Amino acid sequence: MKIALAQLNYHIGNFDANEAKIIDCIAKAKAENADLVVFSELSISGYPPRDFLEFDDFINKCEQSVMQIAQYCNGIAAIVGAPRSNNSGKGKRLYNTAWFIADGEIKNLINKTLLPTYDIFDEYRYFEPNNQFEIIEYKGKRIALTICEDLWNVDDVPMYSINPMDELLPYEPELIINIAASPFHYKQAKIRQEVLRKNALKYNLPIYYVNHIGAQTELLFDGGSLAMNNKGELIEELKYFEEDFRIIDTEGEHSVIQQQSSTKIQLINDALIMGVRNYFEKLGFKKAILGLSGGIDSAVTLVLAVEALGKENVEAILLPSQYSSDHSIKDAEDLANNLGIKAHIIPIKSTYQSFEKTLEPYFSGLPFNIAEENLQARIRGVILMGFCNKFGHILLNTSNKSEAAVGYGTLYGDMNGGLSVLGDVYKTEVFELANYINRQEEIIPINSIIKPPSAELRPDQKDSDSLPDYDILDTILFEYIENRKGPNEIVEMGYEKAIVDRILKMVNTNEHKRYQTPPILRISSKAFGMGRRIPIVAKYLT
Repeated sequence: MKIALAQLNYHIGNFDANEAKIIDCIAKAKAENADLVVFSELSISGYPPRDFLEFDDFINKCEQSVMQIAQYCNGIAAIVGAPRSNNSGKGKRLYNTAWFIADGEIKNLINKTLLPTYDIFDEYRYFEPNNQFEIIEYKGKRIALTICEDLWNVDDVPMYSINPMDELLPYEPELIINIAASPFHYKQAKIRQEVLRKNALKYNLPIYYVNHIGAQTELLFDGGSLAMNNKGELIEELKYFEEDFRIIDTEGEHSVIQQQSSTKIQLINDALIMGVRNYFEKLGFKKAILGLSGGIDSAVTLVLAVEALGKENVEAILLPSQYSSDHSIKDAEDLANNLGIKAHIIPIKSTYQSFEKTLEPYFSGLPFNIAEENLQARIRGVILMGFCNKFGHILLNTSNKSEAAVGYGTLYGDMNGGLSVLGDVYKTEVFELANYINRQEEIIPINSIIKPPSAELRPDQKDSDSLPDYDILDTILFEYIENRKGPNEIVEMGYEKAIVDRILKMVNTNEHKRYQTPPILRISSKAFGMGRRIPIVAKYLT
């Protein structure tokens, strides 16, 4: 049997576009003599549809699309993913379903058994788990059709009390098909392949796996769909961060291949570019704007935006104050020239002085402090948002994960934006990204990379005045945020207790700021946003 793997970039709720993509791929697979074409989990609706699933109209449109697609499945079968109404009269109102279509009609409905409800996943909020097991017989093959998490219960300490493949094994399947929506983080591709390898070895069956690609707001999907033999060896791997299509003959001879190799920073770079590009495309926007300071964060964000959207669609605003250094302005100008983008210089000193005059009766006799510093950041934020409103741009936020973690940013100032590009990228990783960008030529001025980081909101200010060195800060943040280690565990790793306690306190007391940030493109296993739910009014470690 010839199986086509169709790895596509879907758009949540864009039924016409999703349907057209699927129908085109069915025609392509049929023209190339495939017997079966496989699409990913919830391909009809896009993933994750979240509370759209609570609307009957949304579910009706999903089911109408499936029926429309079925008309094209003559002489070829297709597997598509879509929500389906649960009409049993008990349990959640929907199933997460793989629809097996052949001869122009729905032949089998396979519901997802294991519903992830952790980190970014919230499927049990919407779906009823499957409790009936069957295999699909097609073209003389017995197929175990599974959906994403259904194959992930293979750890030494299983998360779930049931394993779908154990239930299907008595029916003697000959191959496993898994349709998935497996979001990206920079370690996920290796983890995913290891999970699939364990299944192939445990059940002695080949696996055909189809994933999403593309960005859905903050969630990024990297693709990497594949075929694996019953020895857990990779025999086919589709592209990463691109749509792709491949036909595999289950009866053919296949050479074993190596997994595509990319460095962590290359993966992050490619994922962020895709994330920015898709955010604009799917919202119907073209133009991005950002504040360019001459520092490394705004420089990296600008380069990624130009790569994603084209230099004609990105504009930079330089907003120097009386505390901005001459070299920062020059570094920003040099970068804009290197990229060939439009840039404007709008000094904010006179605007700041107007605010000082307005507040003078109330601030008189009080020392300069964070109030005056934040005024500068908020003036910049107001000007940037003014450009957005006047010209229809989206403001890109340039704050990094280290800053977001400890609250080193100004609400309604430099924390403004429609999309946070680097909000899941630690400062040390931003330096790595800058060097990766400059790997062939100097695009980002070297001075932006090597100079001590500074917000330049007061004379001779340095980030190190307020924060530990980023090498120390980022390591402690990683252990607390990604690895969920407590203060005693981190101290036992050799870090000074006073520094650990101070950093963790800053993280937890600044949760209220992160509730008000723009969506953050997720590139790590634990990003701020939907996957990390921390109370604001809490006493722990504060």
